[in-house]
Amino acid sequence: MDNVHKLHNNDHDENPQDVAQGIVHEPAERIDPDTADAAGELIDGEVIEGEVLSAEESAELDRRLNNRGAVVLRRAVTGTQVATRAVVNVSTHDRTKSAGKVVLRESFTVVQGVESWAKRLWDASTMGTYRRQIKAAEAVGDREELKEWTDRKEMATERRHRRLMDLPKLAWGVLKVGVAMVAGVPLLVLVIAILTKATGNGSFTGVWLGFFGVIGFVIAAVAFIWGLFSIALPFLLVLAAWREGKRRAEPPAWLVTTADAEWDVAIDETTIAKALDALRIASITQYLKSGLKLQFITPARVDGRGTHAVVRLPAGVTAELIAKRRTQLATGLHRAAKEVWPTTGSEAGILDLWIADKGALAEGAGEYPLLAGGLVDVFKGVPAGKTLRGDAITAPVMERNTITGGMPGQGKSSAARAMMAGCALDPTAELRIWVPDTNFDFEVFKPRCASYVMGADDDSIAAIRDQLVNVHEEVQRRGERLLKYEVPAVTRELASTGVGLHPLVCLLEEAHVAIQDGTYGKEISKLLVDIVKLGRKRGIHMIVSTQAPTKESMPRDVTRNCSNGIAFAVGDHVANDGLLGQGAYRAGHRATELIPGTDRGTAVVKGFSGERSEIVQWYYLDVSKGNDQVTPIIQRSLEAIAKLGKPAPGSVPVEIETRDLLTDLNQVLGDDPVAVADVPALLKRLAPTWTPYQSLTGKALRETLATDHGIKVPSTGNRYPIDPATVRDALVRRQQGSETADDSDGGTEPLAS
Repeated sequence: MDNVHKLHNNDHDENPQDVAQGIVHEPAERIDPDTADAAGELIDGEVIEGEVLSAEESAELDRRLNNRGAVVLRRAVTGTQVATRAVVNVSTHDRTKSAGKVVLRESFTVVQGVESWAKRLWDASTMGTYRRQIKAAEAVGDREELKEWTDRKEMATERRHRRLMDLPKLAWGVLKVGVAMVAGVPLLVLVIAILTKATGNGSFTGVWLGFFGVIGFVIAAVAFIWGLFSIALPFLLVLAAWREGKRRAEPPAWLVTTADAEWDVAIDETTIAKALDALRIASITQYLKSGLKLQFITPARVDGRGTHAVVRLPAGVTAELIAKRRTQLATGLHRAAKEVWPTTGSEAGILDLWIADKGALAEGAGEYPLLAGGLVDVFKGVPAGKTLRGDAITAPVMERNTITGGMPGQGKSSAARAMMAGCALDPTAELRIWVPDTNFDFEVFKPRCASYVMGADDDSIAAIRDQLVNVHEEVQRRGERLLKYEVPAVTRELASTGVGLHPLVCLLEEAHVAIQDGTYGKEISKLLVDIVKLGRKRGIHMIVSTQAPTKESMPRDVTRNCSNGIAFAVGDHVANDGLLGQGAYRAGHRATELIPGTDRGTAVVKGFSGERSEIVQWYYLDVSKGNDQVTPIIQRSLEAIAKLGKPAPGSVPVEIETRDLLTDLNQVLGDDPVAVADVPALLKRLAPTWTPYQSLTGKALRETLATDHGIKVPSTGNRYPIDPATVRDALVRRQQGSETADDSDGGTEPLAS
């Protein structure tokens, strides 16, 4: 018996009868490895089952197992028998089973291919495709769709009828050509033979022998090729059927082996219909159960790194409902949730579905396209990354504002870095970066920035506030210039003329830190709101980067007015909608389904294309010392600025405007008293871009003069007139006090030693 192993116990052999029954008596603690089966099927210590058996049960078990061709090892113990069995069945070897499944699976694929051919042939002969679409249109009551498919069927029928009617003509034409060739070629050879004989260049017989020789060669060649084709034809048919089955069907689950862990289903109309049916939506279930087929306005077809299809859903089912069940839909399509993107098409009942190929996210965006060279025109956008389809996508800049956010370490700073690097490569653009934190993510941009602030201390936050005040004033100044040039928004031509309307791109990194600052936070928040509301048409682009935009960390008017939204992995729907717009989560545009760490560098974005949202893998620019990719870009941008004859950014410091109230009052007031309510208008006319004057009222002016300058405005006839003489006296007193202070500070000097 080949599969019975002889077992040794110390230096003596066991009873051959016991060995034949598979019993090893005590003290059989070891099995000599040299006597183990060559296939290695007996593994010492492997216990499949252990139980206490009586003598009768043990004998019956031995009989049943031995009858199945298995080897049983048991250690007998005095009194009671504890059976420890290692059952080995050669016919169920894992590799044998796997190989068998592979053979069966591929054979089944060939059968599926033949079946697919038969179905397609039947559909072609019976107009099956048109009949199904007509039936589906009738079921949903879509008269326009019904008329369209009915017309298509009639036209297809008419075309087929014409082809059938043309067959006799075609056959007669082929026959005439054949007869002409049979009669014409020998006649041509006869003429050639006569001419050859007449001219003395050869013999009449020789020409005919040559002709018949060519005929014989052609016949032999055709026979040889036909023989090879006849031999190869069955194999070619099997291969073609296998390819058809592979493309249009999938093997049953019982034929997929453990080695096929990465087995993927073909995404086609059938797979999509099954996945929708598995959602257990009553209208879809009843629709398909009645034998109707889903209407595919756009059949499933390859689209970049995935498959795209547009489906008309049964009556009463909206695409938004499918989007809410995106995770369940993904399981039916054998995809991760982030690889399936169901959105609403041109109508509420039309599902626009894109399914990524498995592992598409793992490919990444690749290398930043402008590492080696090139410049950018910010009016055309800056390189951002690639969509899941594999298409390069740009981030729009002009007449936009951007908010980017996500959990720490998921890529929001990298996205801001990619955008700022692109803007830096436009030599007409001015960059300002403010980081209310101590990190060096943007330190390499410093040579390119007209303004750069980094730090979380009070002075740094105050400097950021001052810079935002300056940008706010720049918004007002640019508004006046647009009025002067009578244009609604900054254009490329205006930006290049040096009239002060060049692109200004500002980045507030970790914006929540500045906004939540106890001293300057409210003012920074108000300035941000005004800038994003008014700055976009005036050539000012604000990028706001934050971890999670909540009502405490980010003003709603900022999130609402940022038309570019970039959402990396976020923790909840609140942050999701704060970045992508109200209702984005409900509509299926969800950054919550991006996995922190796994999907680092991948974001859901809005405003970058004609789609409601896109999933984008961002270009990554390294700023580490060992692999600094940004510094060469900054150097190239500075060289481009120098070629235009412009000064390097930061060489002329950005001046922050300051004004003195008493000096301005002295300038606008004449010789006679003026009612305090009329004075703010005079100040606004004097300094139209000075923010404090824009909201100044007479009451506020009266209070400021009393508290800050010691000027009490009297209530004369309830008009509160400001006397110019009082203002000028205050100016003189302040000047005298300043001179006295200077004299006291510098009145004595140390003696020289």
